[in-house]
Amino acid sequence: MATRKYQGKKFEKSASLRAVDSLTVEEALQININNKPFTVSMRTPGDDLSLVRGMLHSEGILSNSTFTPDLILKKENDEGIVTIVDLTIPKNELGEGYVNSRSLLSVSSCGICGRTELGELSFLGKIIDDSLKIDIAILNQLFVKMNDLQHSFHQSGGTHAAAAFSLEGKLLYAMEDIGRHNAVDKIIGKLILNKQLKNASVLTVSGRVSYEIIIKCFKAGIPFLAAVSAPSSLAVDYAKELGITLFAFCREDRATCYANPQRIKPTNTKNKAC
Repeated sequence: MATRKYQGKKFEKSASLRAVDSLTVEEALQININNKPFTVSMRTPGDDLSLVRGMLHSEGILSNSTFTPDLILKKENDEGIVTIVDLTIPKNELGEGYVNSRSLLSVSSCGICGRTELGELSFLGKIIDDSLKIDIAILNQLFVKMNDLQHSFHQSGGTHAAAAFSLEGKLLYAMEDIGRHNAVDKIIGKLILNKQLKNASVLTVSGRVSYEIIIKCFKAGIPFLAAVSAPSSLAVDYAKELGITLFAFCREDRATCYANPQRIKPTNTKNKAC
């Protein structure tokens, strides 16, 4: 259930009328690890397994990214929406993200908190390889494909979307959620659960890009990130440092590259945005 119907009163100039609108559902999901509460995620119900698996990867909760923990959808409310997820993870499989964890309700993918310089980002891992090249002409096609699958957004206007593609532009998965970060976690989790992570080269998102999304993209090993809206300054700084080719303002046939343009295949375009 991604949307619910709500009644309202719509005002236009001097007139008013009753309205029934579809609104995006936002519900809490409590995630327990080894019988202890770990975090609460405010998300749009659906694809909870993908959300949790993606979060485990993005937050560094697992020491081995290939390990699949036992996961039980424990409790449902009156509408059949899952409210609690229980995870069983052996101690030797728990990563630094679990050991150093704080409340992830307010801190999403904050592996860099407490660091004072960008130069310290080497702790996240090796910079993504530069060998892959992208044809910038395919970007618009990617967003068309993602938009076609934004069913909840078309009903409510209240969800964000993320989608994963191969380097050639083949759609792997598209996900929606009320939270931008959740949509990305759902994509990463879906890729992991279906053993498709290595085939994902491009991640598209429907909103703006913060540094957290750059970190998630980096930890998933995805070299290209494209967004409809603007990046933050920190997102650009981290993309440059971590080897992510970052595109923003991707609308129709336009895009601005803010980081690592060396991965773009040469074209005849006069675009000097990078």
